[in-house]
Amino acid sequence: MFASQRLDGDKPEQYAQLTAQAQALLAGEHDRIANAANLSALVFHALPDLNWVGFYFFDGTELVVGPFQGQPACVRIPLDKGVCGAAARSRRTQRIDDVHAFPGHIACDAASRSELVVPLFDGDTLIGVFDLDSPLTARFDVDDQTGLEAVARIWLESLR
Repeated sequence: MFASQRLDGDKPEQYAQLTAQAQALLAGEHDRIANAANLSALVFHALPDLNWVGFYFFDGTELVVGPFQGQPACVRIPLDKGVCGAAARSRRTQRIDDVHAFPGHIACDAASRSELVVPLFDGDTLIGVFDLDSPLTARFDVDDQTGLEAVARIWLESLR
């Protein structure tokens, strides 16, 4: 049985612990929905000051909500809209300190103030995005970005 553990130390140490927990949680399972659901729950409960953590999957046309933790979400996001669309289009993580200053931001949860979105690619194929929202402005820093990109890679590796 998996048991999450409290994260200790500075942010890099906490993310090292979180990635170890994520690897243990996803070990031996290859179903993308099951792993996305468990990873969303793990991250949502492990990290402070988050109001939404989850996945959007690319259906060939747009991003469609997948497993998540938080308030109900926008179901479909066009690739030319919002922070999630920007991450998918640019193939780069988007770390937004103030979502209200982001052109085209989609306000799925009015409480969100900052956002971090990691694009999920298998080679050149867009799988989707891993999306985190916070009710705090500037919640995410470079340590969060590095740590959450590592967590996202663990999910991608679990698909193989």
